[in-house]
Amino acid sequence: LRRRARRGSLRLMNALRAFSASSLTAVPRAGLRSAARPAFAASLRRAEIRPRGRAFPPFGANAAPARAPSVALRAAADMATAPPSADAAAFISSFNADYARIHEAYENNFWETKMNLEGNSTDALTKSFNELEAFLGDQGSLETVRAFLSDVESITDDQAVILKQIEKTLLCYIVESAEARVVRENAVGKENAMNSARNKLRLQYVEEDGTTTDATPTVLRTKIRSAKAESVRESCWNATRTVGPFLLANGFPEIIRERNRFARTLGYVDFYDMKVTQAEGFDKKTCFEMLDGLEKATRPILEKALKKLESEKGADALKPWNLAYALSGELTRELDPYFPFENAPEVWGRSFAAMGIKYRDTVMRLDLCDRVGKYPNGFCHWPVAPHVGQDGKWNPSRANFTSLATPDEVGSGNTALTTLMHEGGHAAHFANITQGSPLFSQERAPFSVSLAETQSMFLDSLCGDAAWLGRYARDRKGAPVPWSLLQRSIEEKHPYSVFQLRGMIAVPYFEKALYEMDESELTAENISKVADEIELKIQGGLATRPLLSVPHITSDESSCYYHGYVFAEMAVHQTRAFFLNKFKDQGGIVDNPAIGPELEQNYWRLGSGDPGFLAMVENLTGAPLSHDAWVDSLGKTVSDLIAEEKAEYEKAVAAGSATASDASVDLGMRALFVHGDDTIADSAAETNGYLGACATFKRWVNDKWPKTAAA
Repeated sequence: LRRRARRGSLRLMNALRAFSASSLTAVPRAGLRSAARPAFAASLRRAEIRPRGRAFPPFGANAAPARAPSVALRAAADMATAPPSADAAAFISSFNADYARIHEAYENNFWETKMNLEGNSTDALTKSFNELEAFLGDQGSLETVRAFLSDVESITDDQAVILKQIEKTLLCYIVESAEARVVRENAVGKENAMNSARNKLRLQYVEEDGTTTDATPTVLRTKIRSAKAESVRESCWNATRTVGPFLLANGFPEIIRERNRFARTLGYVDFYDMKVTQAEGFDKKTCFEMLDGLEKATRPILEKALKKLESEKGADALKPWNLAYALSGELTRELDPYFPFENAPEVWGRSFAAMGIKYRDTVMRLDLCDRVGKYPNGFCHWPVAPHVGQDGKWNPSRANFTSLATPDEVGSGNTALTTLMHEGGHAAHFANITQGSPLFSQERAPFSVSLAETQSMFLDSLCGDAAWLGRYARDRKGAPVPWSLLQRSIEEKHPYSVFQLRGMIAVPYFEKALYEMDESELTAENISKVADEIELKIQGGLATRPLLSVPHITSDESSCYYHGYVFAEMAVHQTRAFFLNKFKDQGGIVDNPAIGPELEQNYWRLGSGDPGFLAMVENLTGAPLSHDAWVDSLGKTVSDLIAEEKAEYEKAVAAGSATASDASVDLGMRALFVHGDDTIADSAAETNGYLGACATFKRWVNDKWPKTAAA
């Protein structure tokens, strides 16, 4: 069937090419289409392909559909009688429906395995991933798209935009070599097996009294920041260092080899070059020229900060298990009461609603609390990517959203709230992509990592603003966080904020080194050595979060991805500076109802279509993307920053608590709070909608973690 369809597609293309510009003057356009149509339609009639139903599987179903034939087969049966633009409409509708079905099946399996749900299957995940890749790698679909695009007068401008997006996406996945496809599938299978084993990895640390305790990666990171006893912090850090050797013993070196082999068969320098080129539209060389400029500009700031920390708190403060605590240990404890985790969903909802952010009828599933076997990183994915159909109907998104809170751990509430703001930013971005195909709103290539992360990081940056903290950082009785704590936070953290930047750029430098290693050098010993060398060079010492424990590097879709966070942070600082200047007389960014519409219009609605990340930033801010605003913020004096933030804090406190309002919260979405396989609350079933679901979730947290109710 596939061969017949491809022959028909080629006949269509050849028929189109047969008419030169001069012959078109003699042949009416309808004649050209009718001349091209019969061979293709006849091929379909012989193949006896009929359109299928379009019903999606139930939300959360574990479904792995059979491999669909080429989309060209599905749409072309209607072409024999339809007008030209209707031909394209039929193809686009069929392609969108098939993609949505296959994409949803993969995302359902992704969620089930990452959340470690009952009955999850890594085999089903691998199968559905391969089916998605095969669908996007279909040469027949590409040929059909190019046939439509070659006859531009027969399609509308809107259809041309959609077809070009389909072409751009297919080119990221089409693999003509059978050998390369086998390499790709082998790599994915090994990756899923490794990550499945990682879910069962037992991590332990030793308490101050000598008791050995099991812990998740999230708990270990939290204790490294906040545990009073150095022995506990060191034990937790040593536990995080066991992740790397485990991965290296469970196939990671071979996965790197397979990924590189695959990329090189497609003509890329290596896997990193392939990933950055497909996602960002520029190659690895350009990527690291930008990173090298930032690294060079901030190296003196890093050296100054390390010397300052050592002189103020001693050489022991530079030890990887002490550094985070030295910067925020006691302060984290003192700030903790003002970030009660059980209130975080309401705080997030009120903050976004006040900025005019809407989710356009999204159904969002939120799994917010940590547990054994759960994937050790927050994320937001979309089983249903939103789009506008050819019939003009809006197809809203369905989102899966996770964070890793342990509600009674010190610092967990602050971390969870920041994650909610971050992943909620992703969800808002994708919910508002209003283009004519789900390919504009799916998070894999060719979607720009940098564009996606700019939205989430811009919104989570508010959690560090005194203007936001004065309204939203409240204890369980409603009292605002004291200014004295915020001033201490600035004094203790701002001189060392460069540490976060250097930690971010360490990941892409490590992955660059990994994929540039010769195959013969890819041993567990060598990879561990390279990780330590990068940490020492970029961060000035072994990292608090070891590079080999960063979850992104093991997953195909998030590997060679971290540079996106760096470029996004550049864009965040540039965007914040622009908005703070534009809205200086309207209260800035926090609770400004103009912010959501500004983001929707300038950053969100076009998705991964043109003009792309760099142009979007320049179009909004009026300047090309650069690291200047970020570096300038690092260089701001503590006294100047304190003066600015205190003025904002006082205005925020005077405005009153945002969470004390009786106003309803309308985010334009249905929220499902879940914990693994259990549903906790559903805003659609609550009398008070989203706030009602938040109240039910709060009672559940108080019941499961009684210390949160007693605090």
